[in-house]
Amino acid sequence: ELVLKVRIQNPNLRENDFIEIELDRQELTYKELVRVSCRELGVNPEHVQKIRKLPNTVLRKDKDVARLQDFQELELVLTVSDKNLLFRVPALSERSGYNKKASELTY
Repeated sequence: ELVLKVRIQNPNLRENDFIEIELDRQELTYKELVRVSCRELGVNPEHVQKIRKLPNTVLRKDKDVARLQDFQELELVLTVSDKNLLFRVPALSERSGYNKKASELTY
């Protein structure tokens, strides 16, 4: 088994801990990585936009997955959906420190 650390990419969460998942080394494919990660994290695979190997590498194909080593850290980057409020990105006007008058200034 290959043991990987995965989490959902969400900078708005205070605690965004990794969980460990196991993949069969005989089935190291991108599709299997998505399937197992989504099952363990409770995410619909259709909402996965990309998988990032931390700190800054996007996994795209089976060969990328085959190169992974034990305990590497991965993030699932999800598509933003209004139906999925848990991962909704706040609008600019909802963010703290937003100043409507300053945003309307022209130079």
